[in-house]
Amino acid sequence: MGKITIVGLGPGALSLLTVEAWDTLRAAQTLLLRTARHPCVDDLARRGLLFTSYDAVYDEKTSFEEVYRTIAADVVSRAAGGEEVVFAVPGSPLVAERAVALIREQAKAQGIPVAIVPGMSFLEVLYTRLGIDPIHGLTVVDAAELDKLPPDLPTGLVVTQVYNRQVASETKLTLMDYFGDDYPVTVVQSLSLPDEQVRTIPLYELDRLSVIDHLTSVYVPPRPAKATRFNLDPIVEVMATLRSPGGCVWDIEQTHASLRRYLVEEVYEVLEAIDLADADKLCEELGDLLLQIVFHARIAEESGAFSMQDVIDGVTEKMIRRHPHVFGDITVRDAAEVVLNWEKIKKQEKGGAPASVLAGIPNGLPSLMQAYKLQAKAAKVGFDWDDIGPVWAKIDEELAELRAAVQSGKQSCCEDELGDVLFAVVNLARFLDIDPETALNHTNNKFRRRFAHIEETVAAQGLRWQDLTLAELDRLWEEAKAKETGKNK
Repeated sequence: MGKITIVGLGPGALSLLTVEAWDTLRAAQTLLLRTARHPCVDDLARRGLLFTSYDAVYDEKTSFEEVYRTIAADVVSRAAGGEEVVFAVPGSPLVAERAVALIREQAKAQGIPVAIVPGMSFLEVLYTRLGIDPIHGLTVVDAAELDKLPPDLPTGLVVTQVYNRQVASETKLTLMDYFGDDYPVTVVQSLSLPDEQVRTIPLYELDRLSVIDHLTSVYVPPRPAKATRFNLDPIVEVMATLRSPGGCVWDIEQTHASLRRYLVEEVYEVLEAIDLADADKLCEELGDLLLQIVFHARIAEESGAFSMQDVIDGVTEKMIRRHPHVFGDITVRDAAEVVLNWEKIKKQEKGGAPASVLAGIPNGLPSLMQAYKLQAKAAKVGFDWDDIGPVWAKIDEELAELRAAVQSGKQSCCEDELGDVLFAVVNLARFLDIDPETALNHTNNKFRRRFAHIEETVAAQGLRWQDLTLAELDRLWEEAKAKETGKNK
């Protein structure tokens, strides 16, 4: 059984090679270079060192992963055969060296000892040239793996292996999705060598440089700091703390059932913010609604039912499944076909056709919304009129029956007939493609605004409600109506 020693050749000039690395290279019986395309290799040859490089493998294989696996397999095979192998790589062995990672992994599996002789990476030179301190955060990525970057990268970025114009073009296009066309980037080439160049250019010019080679890297400075941003983890952790021993007594006492009213209230507050077209209020109310979801998920997690992550995973997987025209190979002609596919997939997920056409409509829905959904479900199987004419007639019919019930003096009959009137009006809303819940909510808000005008006027004039006649109140109502109508013109 042999041994593998991995040596870092440093970032460029021979002067940056460590003494330990030089002694190891000079004493090597079998010296293998990942690539001879490194600035100090000519100096090694002039000093009489004999070596073999793997440059030919780069021409034979179709991907870098294949190249690195082939190199690793050969190095490990030689050591397994009893050779004392010295494998040299540019920079530092443990910085962005996939081949080294594979060698260490395979050697460990076969019980072959591996020693690392560190070298200075090009990053040390880069820090000096750019005057940056990595303690503030820095992400280093191979140009071939840019697609793995997080969408909100908080640190500066160094892109390595920008070795030709095509890679530079692909790098540019990917980074433009993150930073924009004009974002300033710094291109560094041949660091520590006589022909070293460091220049800052707008991102869109990256692939237009006159020289792009294997010693080209790109530094992208971090975006200007924004206001503090959070993912879901902090609020999940806050809720866990509130519900834990020593947390908030009120939060600890809550159950799914006790929180039901708050969930409904938050939904309506979101709707109010939408109606007001108030973005700040909507943002706040959506946060309050999210808190209710996190609250319920925490209660469920404590009982072992499910967690917040289960909620997120479930709805994400559902959206992907139900949009095969986006995430799969299905083609659709229009939005109507999207809805048909959605219902078809939903039916498959539920295990075929439901026991009832009306299944799936929650009993807890507001009555207007529930009526709308009941009618829409029934219409899907043909229980519906072809046009709006009979809908108007049905409303007239139900109004007549309500009048008769009122004249009879039977309260239970009045309630039934009034319900029938409302149900018929909901059906009219459905034919007009109007959400009755939203329509009534608009009217409620309109009543609030106009009544507020009456209250303000009464208070401003020092009047008392009991001193005002209905006709005077009606006049104030008409004022509010005229004022509102004028604003909307």
